Amino acid sequence: MKNENIKKIVLSISLLLIIFLLDRISKILILNILEDIGKVDIYINSFLNFYLVWNKGIGFGLLSSDQDYFYNIVTALIVLINFVIIYLLFTEKGMKYYFLLIILGGSLGNLFDRFYYSAVPDFIDFNYNGYHWFVFNVADIFITVGIILLILMEFISYKKVNE
Repeated sequence: MKNENIKKIVLSISLLLIIFLLDRISKILILNILEDIGKVDIYINSFLNFYLVWNKGIGFGLLSSDQDYFYNIVTALIVLINFVIIYLLFTEKGMKYYFLLIILGGSLGNLFDRFYYSAVPDFIDFNYNGYHWFVFNVADIFITVGIILLILMEFISYKKVNE
């Protein structure tokens, strides 16, 4: 039993580190382009561009504000949510545990940026016929995928319970 707990802890920390590092590496590459060229506006194809924006809000630029107090409130709320997720990691089992880890890994990547840069660098720009989705980053992908998987799992669990 003790060996299983150690394996779970090592796997969990490894997953968090992989997500965090994927996010950090992608942002460092984009910020290096900014440093070398002075801007990031890279056309990949008709659907995907890399365009750097600094996000002071939450995922996808929602709740953005230039007011420091509002930024600090949002940051404190994100820290609180991360503590709730960490608490849930001690109570959850199965796939829900790993979905929470995926969310936490992405959140820690963005939280690092909030403290280090006082904003989060977003740079992935999907568009179609001039209609652009919110600019986002790799951490946002992990957060979104984790939340979607949690929601799907809840729908599946609800359906099984009510059959």
